[in-house]
Amino acid sequence: MTVSIKDIAKAAGVSHSTVSRALGESPLVSPDTKDRIQRLAREMGYSPDAQARSLVMGRTQTIGIVVTTITDPFIAEIVQAVESTAHDHGYSVILASSNSRRRREIAAVEMLRSKRVDAVIVTSSRVGALYQAHLDQLGAPVVLINSRSEQRGPYTFSVTVDNRHGACLATGHLIRRGHRRIAYIAGAANHSDDFDRMAGYRQALGEANIAFEPSLVVRGTGRVDCGEEALTAVMDRSDVPSAAFCYNDMTAIGLLRAARTAGVSVPRELAVVGFDDIPFAAYVSPALTTIAQPKPEMGKRAVEMALALAGGEVSDLPGFTNVVVRGRLVVRESSGERMQVEHQPASESDGGGSS
Repeated sequence: MTVSIKDIAKAAGVSHSTVSRALGESPLVSPDTKDRIQRLAREMGYSPDAQARSLVMGRTQTIGIVVTTITDPFIAEIVQAVESTAHDHGYSVILASSNSRRRREIAAVEMLRSKRVDAVIVTSSRVGALYQAHLDQLGAPVVLINSRSEQRGPYTFSVTVDNRHGACLATGHLIRRGHRRIAYIAGAANHSDDFDRMAGYRQALGEANIAFEPSLVVRGTGRVDCGEEALTAVMDRSDVPSAAFCYNDMTAIGLLRAARTAGVSVPRELAVVGFDDIPFAAYVSPALTTIAQPKPEMGKRAVEMALALAGGEVSDLPGFTNVVVRGRLVVRESSGERMQVEHQPASESDGGGSS
């Protein structure tokens, strides 16, 4: 039979309200009485009624998280950090997937809100700034991870890596290794991450007085198969790039696989740099140079922001709307120095990328 607060009160010889306060860690109950009641509750097998508790507190102690796909290793690390931090705060997590579709993302958020979650975290949102118009009526704070919240309002906030800075680091690293013709294997079009990484790529080229060539940008999706397909677009040209900066590690891993199959030596013929530093990056061959995102910190800060917003603590602070963290360059084997070809005519060497 289910043990109730009434049963514990009868066994302890105290009132219902005293038991309730003791189980809720109220300072109004003496330490000795609190310890005795909590010990009795454990011995009797008492389990609190979460639904009744949520009605009293006005919270369900749950956070919803919407991911693009659970198969993405980057997303998996973010979810792990979110769940760990939520647990430390006494919260549980409900997971939903958008499958990278806008309508499904909105539907997932609305489903989570129907379950009365206290806040929602969305990774790599396909909706982004549109949340303000879509979700004003939901009344639950929404925190985006790795998508900017251009519209500032009471429900939309974000934690994101400085994509422009990271892309500039990656491209600058290749330039310092002697590369002048650097391709960018892009992510999904019209996504804020890709827009900012493209800007960082162009910034690094400009700082090195290298002209930006639109033909060196290969559109992709961020998936492995598009990285594989990109090799043909990169290598099947008269002025072959000597290096490629990829939107993310999954794209870079696909590119490395295709290069190995095609007999293209990395990094001797094509240096490759990714973005994310997923666990696989250190174990592919050659090991992938990449920009490491501080994923545990991002997940932790997103949960803390969501809980603070749910409690109405920070919604009016202007510096809290968009939190930006910086990644770091992790140098491995895939970005080795450019091989210098002896006795090659000047017109056939590095290519006409400089201005």
